Amino acid sequence: MRFDEGVEAVLSQQLIQPTIEGMTRGRRQVRRRHPHRRLSVAFSFAHRHGRSVVRFSRMSKLIYITNASLDGYIEDKTGAFDWGNPDQVFDFITELMRPIGTHLLGRRLYETMAHWDGPLEGYPPEHRDFARVWQKAEQIVFSRTLTRAPTRIARVEREFDPEATRKLKRESAHDIFIGGAELAALALESDLVDECHLFLHPVIVGGGKPAFRTAIRQNLELLDTRRFGTGAIHLRYRLRGAIRNA
Repeated sequence: MRFDEGVEAVLSQQLIQPTIEGMTRGRRQVRRRHPHRRLSVAFSFAHRHGRSVVRFSRMSKLIYITNASLDGYIEDKTGAFDWGNPDQVFDFITELMRPIGTHLLGRRLYETMAHWDGPLEGYPPEHRDFARVWQKAEQIVFSRTLTRAPTRIARVEREFDPEATRKLKRESAHDIFIGGAELAALALESDLVDECHLFLHPVIVGGGKPAFRTAIRQNLELLDTRRFGTGAIHLRYRLRGAIRNA
């Protein structure tokens, strides 16, 4: 039997196959084979025949998460964003960030979030879990003016490199968070963003920094919603791809 025929013969069988092992105390015993065992048999077959087997894993997702006013701004005209109600969605955001392994941050967002890089005992008990989650991830800050990262867990990049980000998505074992409207716009224009999570707050600020600064049309698919008691709404979207204007 050829190698490829052998592997196909193993994998083509049903992943769960009952086999009769015998009769015990008048009852027929049925053993169900675990699907992972079927794959291990295939790998063993390949090993015995001196062949390598490529293990495939999904590419990490790049996720844009931001708060925004109802008219789509993350800051008002003065640069303030105190109109949000972070305490109402704190636990939800903590769980959203928990599986993230890397943060890609613009300079201003990084400086704002540096508040969470201190000793855990310095935060109120109800906020320590978020600080712990935030600190465990690798941080990459994109800035032309920041000379060095003021905390021990960040590194500074001068330019946003789409190909380097694609490589990071391929090699990362965890999903990646991108924050900051200008940085997210670069990733959106490079068709790198997989999901957008928007926390819309019930306020109209009349101008400021928009959550989306890209000039490229994007089609999105709504995956989930969550309503909070304050009137804030979490919207989770999947990007379907960019449509570039002529």
